[in-house]
Amino acid sequence: MNAPARITPAPVADSERIGRLAVRSLYREVALAPKPGLVSPADNGSHDDMDMSTFFRSLFALRHYFRDIARAGAEGAAFTTLQSLGLAAETQMLAATGGTNTHRGAIFNLGLLCAAAGRLGAQGECLRAEQVAGTVALCWGADILAARPADGTPGAASHGLHVARRHGTSGAREQAAAGFPDVIGASLPTLRAVLALPGDARDTRAAVQALFVLIARLDDSNLLWRGGRLGLDYAQGAARAFIEAGGVFADDWLAQAQATHEAFVARRLSPGGAADLLAVTLFLHEVEGAA
Repeated sequence: MNAPARITPAPVADSERIGRLAVRSLYREVALAPKPGLVSPADNGSHDDMDMSTFFRSLFALRHYFRDIARAGAEGAAFTTLQSLGLAAETQMLAATGGTNTHRGAIFNLGLLCAAAGRLGAQGECLRAEQVAGTVALCWGADILAARPADGTPGAASHGLHVARRHGTSGAREQAAAGFPDVIGASLPTLRAVLALPGDARDTRAAVQALFVLIARLDDSNLLWRGGRLGLDYAQGAARAFIEAGGVFADDWLAQAQATHEAFVARRLSPGGAADLLAVTLFLHEVEGAA
């Protein structure tokens, strides 16, 4: 049997860098426009309870969390420790936003990925996107699934778990426990492909295309909560139609993306799960590029 990998605490600077990249990815996600139904600098999308300032307050409250959980991962922390850090971060977020959930998904997804990046850095490994995502599955996947609240407990009342039971879908826990397959297999290659091409506004175009790919693929619990199965089907179909019409490579892509946004707002649809995984996509791309 092989000896377990030796964990050496990463320098504080490495954890700081990982944490900054996580915050940067969340800023880039919320600053992107147009995004169907989501908060952006242009408007509040389908939301009455949050705007850009809400997200900024949340990001400021969370700025140390991502650094701290990266450090915990570098020190070989168990899942229970990561979970405790995440719960404390949720409390800080809700205090900063007056009870509005802006970043619960990011606290979970990006927190685990920061911990994985910290762990790999402490082992002297290169921070490759696929390896960072795979480390989440390898080190904590079983614990992530086992930590799913049982029916009847307070945590089981979340929107995501409610729609998972009602519609028989998987969610953020299953995505993380499997190593973020929709990011590694779809949105990240899409982002990289658009960034590799010549043209103006590549960063924006790449992020928009990656987001539409995620909307088309995910059984997004936010869409199911707001619109039921019909709302999810509409959103997925609209995203596929945008992509099939050429996506961000079409001459009128910006107008088409804006029209999709307005259609989502009219139906009060908001693909928050896809937005969370867009931030994951941006983070994994940048953490590899900065390695």
